Amino acid sequence: MFALKSKILVIMLLILTITIMGCSKQNAGQTSGSEKVQQDKTITFSWSRDIGPMNPHVYNPSQLIAQSMIYEPLVSYKEGGKLEPHLAESWIISQDGKEYTFKLRQNVKFSDGSPFNAAIVKKNFDAVMKNFTNHSWLGFINMLDKTEVVDEYTFKMTLKKAYYPTLQELSVVRPVRFLGEAGFPDDGDTSKSVKKPIGTGPWTLTDYKKDESAEFTRNPNYWGDKPKVNKMVIKIIPDGETRVLAFEKKELDLIYGEGVISMDAFKQLKASGKYETSLSEPIATRELVMNTMKDALSDLRVRQALHHGFNKQAMVDGVTSGLEEKADNILSKNLPYTNLDVKPLEYNVDKAKALLDEAGWKLPAGKTVREKNGKALELELIYEKTDQVQKPMAETLQSEWGAIGVKLNITGLDLATQVKRLRAADFDLDFWSNYGSPYDPHSFINIAAEKGFGISESLSSLPMKQELDQQVKDALLSTDESKRQQLYASILKTLQEQASFLPISYIKKTAVYQKDVKGFVFPANRDANPFLGLDIVK
Repeated sequence: MFALKSKILVIMLLILTITIMGCSKQNAGQTSGSEKVQQDKTITFSWSRDIGPMNPHVYNPSQLIAQSMIYEPLVSYKEGGKLEPHLAESWIISQDGKEYTFKLRQNVKFSDGSPFNAAIVKKNFDAVMKNFTNHSWLGFINMLDKTEVVDEYTFKMTLKKAYYPTLQELSVVRPVRFLGEAGFPDDGDTSKSVKKPIGTGPWTLTDYKKDESAEFTRNPNYWGDKPKVNKMVIKIIPDGETRVLAFEKKELDLIYGEGVISMDAFKQLKASGKYETSLSEPIATRELVMNTMKDALSDLRVRQALHHGFNKQAMVDGVTSGLEEKADNILSKNLPYTNLDVKPLEYNVDKAKALLDEAGWKLPAGKTVREKNGKALELELIYEKTDQVQKPMAETLQSEWGAIGVKLNITGLDLATQVKRLRAADFDLDFWSNYGSPYDPHSFINIAAEKGFGISESLSSLPMKQELDQQVKDALLSTDESKRQQLYASILKTLQEQASFLPISYIKKTAVYQKDVKGFVFPANRDANPFLGLDIVK
């Protein structure tokens, strides 16, 4: 009897053990499944060109949107121009405006686990300053005298003179962001290359196929709010129509950016009701830069004639489907110091023709192109060939200026070549935009005076160029707010009157995303990415 009871007890214990083990396995399986769902959340996004080598201290071909996923600033630019702590949790500015002392966050690591501290901040600043001329478009780079490590988490920089936009310029996506120690080349010169793209940002580059795709995964060491999805995949799709087709096939979750699809396509996707769409506030002015060093364009009357010679409102309405607004001001009025009332050069074909006649460019009988001293009035306009707005605008200008006797040749270039030609002042007219937030208006006036970027050179024939350059210098160094207001008004008024910039429209970013994508918000910084808060909710 005792033996029988013992056997029953053993059997019951076995059954209980098996049941418990089964439940444990089931629960473990359920937990793993839940984690797997979270880990498998991926958002696929498209971009028009390869992301580049992801070097934080260089420009094209590295793409800003991807650089901002990996590398972070000391200071963040937020809505309304508010500057907030980021990798620096606080700072003190000396009374004379020359010394900036930053207290760094102490809980920050790079994606490889290495520490973020004042020593690595200084090493990054040193790398940037080794190639000073590449970055002199940023005014504070010109003013930087020295940097020093005060202690492990205190970094100090000293300027030669006070420069009011310093903190604002520290918030830009490049070049003053921070590469981890293991990413530096042996000689420390990051202008050539980096070993690995190691940053403190929320994402790490985990897979890369040149001109095809790039995969970014959550940084396990990220100090801030973690991304809600595990992966962001960027597919390289140069053509806007192909991008839309991929989106409609659900191969893409998100299309975002400037000129990434045509405005007609944006309106059609919105009208379908199948997708979510967003349109940003104006972020910059779409305009043409006229190179006054070119013979024909050195004449103010010719520049004014080009302003008068096309129907800007009709072109903006036609090409952007009314989604962008016609621009009369070089800089939109929502930036500091830019709320100026200007007298626009309105569409007036007769006025355009009269100005060209006055400038000596006559239309010979039986010909369609004006001539002066036996030379035809022929100009080249360069534009970025992948931009879905620039090309149709260029084609419209070609047609409308043809009606006033100007032959316009349009040349679509890849962005790197376009920028190279701009820097070399090797152009007649160039599709361009000001930098927007957080750069302007100070960066705009700086490159109007600072040589090496093509804009200052293109203004060289303006009769008041020397005076203009001095006004720019005074505005950027002034600690007197009232004086600065006056200087900005004078500078912008002069540039407006000289007609060397032809404002066309105020650029807006577009976003189209699948219904299950949640949390989309346009970043305050024009060049930052909107990925951190995105989620997939099925």
